[in-house]
Amino acid sequence: MGDVTRLLARWNAGDPEALRELLGLVHDELRRLAAGLLRHERRDHTLQPTDLVHETYLRMEGVRDMSFDGRRHFYGAAAQAMRRILVDHARHRAADKRGGGDAVKVPLEQVLNQPVDLRIDFVRLDDALSALARVSPEKARVVELRYFAGLSIQQTADVLDLSPATVKRHWMFARAWLYNALSA
Repeated sequence: MGDVTRLLARWNAGDPEALRELLGLVHDELRRLAAGLLRHERRDHTLQPTDLVHETYLRMEGVRDMSFDGRRHFYGAAAQAMRRILVDHARHRAADKRGGGDAVKVPLEQVLNQPVDLRIDFVRLDDALSALARVSPEKARVVELRYFAGLSIQQTADVLDLSPATVKRHWMFARAWLYNALSA
């Protein structure tokens, strides 16, 4: 039994230290995945990879009744937590842009002269991914693991217990579906 599996078993048995040890063991990998996700963000994004990993830890630690059914379930939960954090961060930023507590009127000419941010809108992506999950939960899980957790085709296949060819088909379908949903 590997260290990750052993620590997951301890967490499931109610050992509160197990998750802390587990995240210490996988911290570098989660940080690498977080850096990959944040590479798609705008330059002035305030969330750093280490912050994203720490927020993920806090969210996962706060759910005491969560039990992990193995390594793949843990990575899936971490990917989902990272996705939620990025969406929450984007929603908070969007709320601030719409007025927040310190709204200031800006002349239209000034707004029109601002560069357009073509980065991903995580709120719209989350809405589209939630719609995809209603149509095909397995394809949505592939997106979470490939995009949000940064896993390869083979790693995603291992986590979901699917063949790499099936993951490739799901990935191609999901990308096309999301492109269509986000383009509308």
